[in-house]
Amino acid sequence: MLKTMKGVARLNFLTLTLLCVLLAMAYAIQQGASVALLPLLFVCLVAFGAHMSVNAFNEYFDFRSGLDKITPKTPFSGGSGTLVKAPEKARIAYVFAWLSLLVVVCSGLALTAIMGWPLLLIGVPGVLIIYTYTQHINRLPIVCLMAPGIGFGFFMTLGAIWVFYQQLTPGAWLLGAVVALLVNNLLLLNQFPDADADFKVGRRTLPIVWGKARCTVLLAFHYVLCFILVGVAVLLSWLPLQSTLVFLCAPLLYLLLPGIYKNKGSVLKLTPYLGLNVVFIHAFLLLLIAGLFWAWW
Repeated sequence: MLKTMKGVARLNFLTLTLLCVLLAMAYAIQQGASVALLPLLFVCLVAFGAHMSVNAFNEYFDFRSGLDKITPKTPFSGGSGTLVKAPEKARIAYVFAWLSLLVVVCSGLALTAIMGWPLLLIGVPGVLIIYTYTQHINRLPIVCLMAPGIGFGFFMTLGAIWVFYQQLTPGAWLLGAVVALLVNNLLLLNQFPDADADFKVGRRTLPIVWGKARCTVLLAFHYVLCFILVGVAVLLSWLPLQSTLVFLCAPLLYLLLPGIYKNKGSVLKLTPYLGLNVVFIHAFLLLLIAGLFWAWW
């Protein structure tokens, strides 16, 4: 049972959630807030519970639709394969998805009791995205592109800043937007190897509708926009000067973007660039967090 839950939760992907919470904490502390232990605990329960729940629902519904059996597997896309190897564990995955979502709801209600009802403006749509992402959102190309970023950038990161700092400044909104763009790119590129299989089960992701060449241009635009937003925020004093540490990872784009464009049609050749994309996004967030803590120190 534990092995099944670990597989469908995709624990190795939860580093993204950790970085979102750390970014929110770093910004709040840099702005002068004192992060209390109880709100931090509830934020972590909501954030990690939400990520594990959406992963488990994705594993379950993709197994039920037969998609997992025809999707090419890479270390970064195509699901964990847990239920393909042990189909009798499907019910465990489904129950785990609901239990994780229950943790999100209960922890979110506890935070609402502390912060006030407006927090529900984040919580309710967040829960809806978790459950509907695999079944419905993947059939709406633009919504499918934006939903992951909205979830991680605005509901998770911005919501955590709201809890920790108890206000939403221009800098907080900008950090939410940057995280949203990065996460959108993470999921968008991971859809490249899945495009043929997704099409067969009726999904309409952006690589299917637009084509991978145009999506590569969109990836590049999003990444350049992330750097522009950080630069503008520093010029406007919304973020400290030390936030420009993120520019240290810019050279990775000279490897990443041409590699994606050149190898977009081959799952085998594209796989190293899926990994490099993960490295770039994690490096960007880590450097941003380091810059904020440096400014505070």
